[in-house]
Amino acid sequence: MADRLDEPWWETPEGTKRSSPALSDNEEECANTNETIQQTSSSTLISSKKRKKPTECFLNVEKEKSKDEKEIEMKPKRKRKKKISDLLTETVPKPGVPADVQKMLNEHFGAKRSVIELEELKLPDSCFLPANDLTHSFTSYLKEICPKWAKLRKNHTEKSSVVMLVICGSALRCLELIRSMATFKGDGKVMKLFAKHLKIQEQMQMLEKEVVHVGVGTPGRIKALIQQEGLKLTSLKYFILDWNHRDQKLRRLIDIPEIKKETIDLLEMELIKLCRNGSVKLGLF
Repeated sequence: MADRLDEPWWETPEGTKRSSPALSDNEEECANTNETIQQTSSSTLISSKKRKKPTECFLNVEKEKSKDEKEIEMKPKRKRKKKISDLLTETVPKPGVPADVQKMLNEHFGAKRSVIELEELKLPDSCFLPANDLTHSFTSYLKEICPKWAKLRKNHTEKSSVVMLVICGSALRCLELIRSMATFKGDGKVMKLFAKHLKIQEQMQMLEKEVVHVGVGTPGRIKALIQQEGLKLTSLKYFILDWNHRDQKLRRLIDIPEIKKETIDLLEMELIKLCRNGSVKLGLF
């Protein structure tokens, strides 16, 4: 049927449904889904941002720690003092010479004595015996420096005195040298002059009773015997320092402060004067 001309065409008859509301409902559903997608994406972005914050803090802590570690690494390390064993591995040990003895005396008395007093402590080369070049045994060294030992041994009859004094850094070293000079001493009497297990009164009594040719001991005990007049230096001809020997810690006699000081005190008492007069010869083994 044809539409009437007098009816308004824009009005819809009752009972018929418009197609436009159906389309708007679809659009609303699409809008709703878009909103939910946007909400979920925004929530994920927010959550991801929230998760990144602690990681950033953790990284900052690591950076601070690394700075502290760098500061610790930049601090200068203390240099370790070189031991005698380290020095020996770097250099070859040299035998002692007369200049070493004079150097020891100058270093000890340099700031304490006047120029005139230091001159009196000087030991000329004529005071010294040939030094050990590290090739000798003790017996061979004694035979070289004292070829007329048999004659000296027979002529020595004075008590409380010796012909030869040997200075060592320890009692064990004294015993070692006494054993090694068995073939050299012959009929001569050798006495232990150290403090270990030996009383000074007993040593003084033995020196008074018997004629002793060689005394082997430590500088502290020999100095005490001289001070207490238990040992006299009137018959002394040879004064030997066990200079080149090294103990288990690779220390020489002059490397031990106490032994070094006692040795210098012993030299200062009378021995330097006797060496300068020519009556005593000083040897470095």
